[in-house]
Amino acid sequence: MKKRYGFIYVDKDNEGNGTLARSRKKSFAWYQQVIASNGENLS
Repeated sequence: MKKRYGFIYVDKDNEGNGTLARSRKKSFAWYQQVIASNGENLS
């Protein structure tokens, strides 16, 4: 998994090893706030 997109991090390496546990990235909270403000607050 060289490239990682999205708002959720999955614990998995390029060989397919890992726990597959999911956790929110920092951008998750930012995007949640953008949606809540209807795009008015982009900082």
